[in-house]
Formats: sequence, C-alpha cells, structure tokens
Amino acid sequence: MTNQSSGSLTADRRAEFARSYAGAGDFDAAADIMAQALELAPEHLPFLALMGDWLDKAGRAADAADTWAQMLRLDADDRFGAQLRLASLGLTETPDTPPVAYVESLFDDFAPRFETSLVERLDYHAPQLLTEAIAGALGTGRMSVRHAIDLGCGTGLMGEHLRKSASFLEGIDLSAGMLKRARSKRIYDRLDKGDVADMAFAETDPGRADLAVAADVYIYLGDLAPAFALAARLLEANGLFAFTVEAHDGPEDFMVRPSLRYAHSQAYVSRALAAAGFEVATLDRVFLRMDGAKRIEGHLAVARKATPTAVLPDAAMADRTETVRDDEHGLRSGRKLT
Repeated sequence: MTNQSSGSLTADRRAEFARSYAGAGDFDAAADIMAQALELAPEHLPFLALMGDWLDKAGRAADAADTWAQMLRLDADDRFGAQLRLASLGLTETPDTPPVAYVESLFDDFAPRFETSLVERLDYHAPQLLTEAIAGALGTGRMSVRHAIDLGCGTGLMGEHLRKSASFLEGIDLSAGMLKRARSKRIYDRLDKGDVADMAFAETDPGRADLAVAADVYIYLGDLAPAFALAARLLEANGLFAFTVEAHDGPEDFMVRPSLRYAHSQAYVSRALAAAGFEVATLDRVFLRMDGAKRIEGHLAVARKATPTAVLPDAAMADRTETVRDDEHGLRSGRKLT
C-alpha cells in the first residue's frame, strides 16, 4: 500500500531514494528526503505514512505525531492507522477497535506474503498450539467436531488444522485478498467476508457450531466484548471457543503496541469471557511468534459456552412460592406433608 505512485515521476523517484536510506537504517535522512517528495505530492498518504514511520524510528516523535495528525485530517477512513499510531505514543486515547478500512487494507496488501512472513520468518505456530489445546479440552486426545467456524480465517493456516477434524468448516474474514487465497485451498465448506464482531453472522442460524476458533485475530481488537458475544451466539450450549491474544502485563485491560497490534491482560480476558457466558477451560501464557528479534508472548484460551440455567415462568414461580409457604404452614401446624 505504501508503494502506490503519487502521480509525479520526480516525487516517486525521490521516495525510492528515501527508501534506500531507510533500508540502510538511516531514518533521519530517509525522512528528510521524503519531505522533498512530499513538496511535490503534499497529500499523498503512502508517502506520509512512510514519513511518519521513519520520523518515529529516528526518535522524532513530535514530528511523527504531526505527520499522523495530518493524515487523519486528509483521510477520515484512516486507512493507514494514524489514530493507532498516535495511541501507541500515548498522544490519544486507545480506541476500542481499529478503523475497519485500516484492517481491510492492511491484510489485502499483506495477503500475497502472509504465510511466508508468518511461518518461515516469524516462527508462527498458534494454529498447532490451539489444535492441541482444543483436543485437550475435548478430553479425547484428538480434535473431532461437527461444525467449526474459523473466525478471521486469513489465508487458511488455522483452517488447514481444522479441516482434518471438522465435518463442516466455515471461515469469516474482513479481507477479500485473504479470502481469495483461503478459497484457493479448497478446504472450507463456506467462506464469508465480514467483521468477526458483526452479530449479523449469527442472526440466521444461531448456535450452529460446536467450535469457534480465532488464531491471532483479536490482536486487531481492543474491546473484546462484541467479538466474544458473536462467538457465544454462534455456538451451541457446551460448544468450545478457542483463541489467542498478545499478552499485556500492565494495569490497563488492553493497549496498542508500536506494532499497531493490541495486547490484552489475562484478567481482562477472563472477565470478558465470563461476561459473554463462557467458562474457562484453559488460559495459558504461550510464545506466539517473533517480531524481528523480539519474542511475542500471548494468552491462549479455550472456553466452553455455559449451559443456560432454566428460568421458571412468573406464574410457575408464584405457584411454587405459594406451595412452599403452604408447606411451611403445614409444618408449623403439625400437618403431615406428602
């Protein structure tokens, strides 16, 4: 997305020159040269996004913040996540959710290199960890389910594991680019484009699944309540819900990291699950992946949708209450109860 032409050949050439400096680690020089490109294309968002990133890496946080604020003024949809960048510096409040346009654009752009980056470069193995945890929660030593829903399915890395054990496999993702690659694998019985916190996916057939999985999906959400509510609505009673999030050890429920991914506290995850009607089976600290030279740890959760408690109708409750009172009166008067 940051490689889009500005429409000015001279500006594009200067931007390429700036990229070469950034590639060599000289972010100060890269930002200064990009400023020259922006004189020729002052409202070109991809150039501004690179400029802000390089200013931040050069330690010029105030200049980076000014650049991101300019991007927000130019793009109400915030396709480059400028608000998240400001939040990561503590300059604005952390949004409950990122802009939908940002997430969709990010993964449409990332789709062609997604699996290579995750599996080969970042040592990503959340799907395997989730598969093992689900099998453990089922108590069978292996995973066998009737209807599984892969929430935020991406290119199908989690789906490849689920396909071996699910009679019916459904996938949901916001990115058309990701869905195109998932579809090419021919492992899903159904694929839909949409938000993993959109209750519309459960309106027509609630309780249709016995397993819902979200592998490294909620790292792009702050407030987990809508997403957990959707998972609960999709699952039948006693259905399993398994997911990973990045771990946050601070006092806040969640925060935005410089990577623009969200991290959540274990206490918050537990509370959000309980509020959505889930009982926790597993909530472990795990290694998720690398981010450059940094190890990223997270929480892996497997929870079970609680069986609804039967509630007596008002009339029946009144009758029951009256019976209890009669019985109590009988005991006091010496009548034998039957």
